[in-house]
Amino acid sequence: MRGSLCWVLLVALVATAAPCGSVAASPGDVQGSHESREEVHAEADAHGGGGHGGEELGKALPLWTIIPFVGILLSIALFPLVAPHFWHRHFGKVSAAWALIFGVPFVAVFRGAGVYEILHVYLADYIPFIILLWSLFTISGGIHVGGSLRGTPALNTLLILIGTLLASWMGTTGASMVLIRPILRANRDRKYKIHVICFFIFLVSNIGGSLTPLGDPPLFLGFLHGVPFFWTFNLLPHMALVVVLLLGLFYLVDMHYYRREKRRGTPEVGERKPIRIEGLHNLLFLLGVVAGVLMSGTWHPGTGVEVYGVHVPTQNLVRDLWLLLMGFFSLRLTAPSIRQANDFTWFPIKEVGYLFAGIFMTIIPALAILRAGSEGSLAFLLDAVKEPVHYFWVTGTLSSFLDNAPTYLTFFNSALGRFFAGLPEASAVGRLIAEQSVYLKAISAGAVFMGANTYIGNAPNFMVRSIAEEAGIPMPSFFGYMLRYSIPFLLPLFVVVTLVFF
Repeated sequence: MRGSLCWVLLVALVATAAPCGSVAASPGDVQGSHESREEVHAEADAHGGGGHGGEELGKALPLWTIIPFVGILLSIALFPLVAPHFWHRHFGKVSAAWALIFGVPFVAVFRGAGVYEILHVYLADYIPFIILLWSLFTISGGIHVGGSLRGTPALNTLLILIGTLLASWMGTTGASMVLIRPILRANRDRKYKIHVICFFIFLVSNIGGSLTPLGDPPLFLGFLHGVPFFWTFNLLPHMALVVVLLLGLFYLVDMHYYRREKRRGTPEVGERKPIRIEGLHNLLFLLGVVAGVLMSGTWHPGTGVEVYGVHVPTQNLVRDLWLLLMGFFSLRLTAPSIRQANDFTWFPIKEVGYLFAGIFMTIIPALAILRAGSEGSLAFLLDAVKEPVHYFWVTGTLSSFLDNAPTYLTFFNSALGRFFAGLPEASAVGRLIAEQSVYLKAISAGAVFMGANTYIGNAPNFMVRSIAEEAGIPMPSFFGYMLRYSIPFLLPLFVVVTLVFF
């Protein structure tokens, strides 16, 4: 426990002591600070770069450079199956190995530009990502819902519905971290409960974040690029259709397993106790996290620091320090007995931190190639994206495995260039909404909805899985989750969305 806490404190120390960058993030997740990336690549070249900056880097990288990224995904998928004990003890080393396999030759070839990209992804993306997750994980761990919560199909459906509705306002990560422990506790005595966690990931950790820019990073990124705050309510019909169908499916599946347990005489353990909530003061810290994120997206003093060409806006530094403060206040002001009642440990945040440190490194070539557009090695794919249905499926498929924020931005800019090339961004966004809004709806729905397709499609997915495994639930593997849950349950619904809306 002490070692884990020291690891988290080390992350905080790096974030506060170093003049590091961060990103404008939604309470559900984090996205990259893309608006400054192209502007500073010239400075990276001055530090010894090889002349490959921004889109130029993506043009120079062949498609096979994503092999380390594929390797770390396969490691996450296969090692827990074929060598579980090795993986449990050494997953951090495996993640570091894949990062080095990519990072060392990348810097050797691209020199300054390579160093810039690596610094950018860690200082501007990874550290803020882990700070946000740490603060939400820590604060939510101080809220305990006690009493006799019985995991009946009706209660489980209600809890998932509440989380789905909260996700658009406190972010998919915030809603997931607040509600995952109550739903685990409610189903503690259930024999069949893996499906409960998977549907929780579908709805609370992803689809529920569709209605406001606070819900999911791609929508917040659209807000920063001129999409009105309440425009995302145009996704309400899309979200309502998927939520109603998924909740109906969940209720039927859960009722099936619940009746099977009743037939086998599964006992209900423990006496009935009134429901009580402890640690409610942590809700103030959760609101503080939301306020800090909103501040970083709306306050622009025009100052900051730079590290090797990476511009770090003042508002992002202030936000990261504020989030750390909210987490430390929660630790300081919450009785240890509340976290003990939640079976709280630091292992889930450690696992996410170590694995995503490798993912953020190895994902660099995939995102660079995507930014290069029609001049990169994925040109054959991007050139074929023309109709709303294409934007929905290609944006969604890439968002299932890559960072959905830059994926959203890539196709957002593609749509602007397709219809309104040469116009200033503000005018182009306004006309896109007025004249071709179906394209923006397709891009937005694809990025948010299909993050549920894999464990790495959205940040809270992996966190929820890790917390569930800590609670003793044998969650499916990376491929098992796709083959048993996301493909059979989600893909048919996305086909329905396509037929109805796109």
